[in-house]
Amino acid sequence: MSVFLWILLGGVAMAAISLVGSVTLVLRESALQKLLLPLVAFAAGSMIGGALFHMLPASLIGLAPQSAFAWVAVGFAVFFGLEQFLHWHHCHRASAHCRKPLTYLVLVGDGLHNFLGGLAIAGVFLVDIELGIAAWLAAAAHEVPQELGDFAVLIHGGWSKRAALWLNLLSGSTFLAGGLVAYAASRQFDVGWLVPLAAGNFLYIGASDLVPELNKGHALGTSVVHFACFLAGLGGLYALAALHH
Repeated sequence: MSVFLWILLGGVAMAAISLVGSVTLVLRESALQKLLLPLVAFAAGSMIGGALFHMLPASLIGLAPQSAFAWVAVGFAVFFGLEQFLHWHHCHRASAHCRKPLTYLVLVGDGLHNFLGGLAIAGVFLVDIELGIAAWLAAAAHEVPQELGDFAVLIHGGWSKRAALWLNLLSGSTFLAGGLVAYAASRQFDVGWLVPLAAGNFLYIGASDLVPELNKGHALGTSVVHFACFLAGLGGLYALAALHH
């Protein structure tokens, strides 16, 4: 299968994941909380593992170390800036305190996040298809708890269930748009720098956005479960890297 088809399939599948939020309609809030945080922990491990075991090694093959780590820093800073200036808030936990104005910020931030993510993941596919698959899987692991939380925020913010589904799908489709832009750009320019950019993106989301959600004072047993899920995500991406090599 061609690189273009992988990028197209990955974008469509990521948009489809945005519909997973509808599961919250049949779950009690207590059940949702029990499900969300282990998923967040798994996603954190997957994203950090994807950056450390897949994208950074590939970056150091194609770029000089100083350039590669500079692009990692740019990727980290871009997403930090996105949070700071757009007040991007994943809101992984459903909260009755979320109100409609916040929902617009969530949708705008999520749309931009998905566009940049699609741009970066497509860049990884363009370098190596197997590397792209690993990066996509790590991004998808993050997308599931995010979409569950975002859908709950939209419902609490006053949107109808139908509107919330369509809006989540719309913001999720920007991942495909980013992927197509990267593919088009690759016809004219070298896009190898997108791999370390994606690594910086993954490191920021995993360490600065997801891990703090898990460090909010839980019972010992719950913390052990979260840590085990984190290690499962980290170990899964390491295993993929070992199989790749």
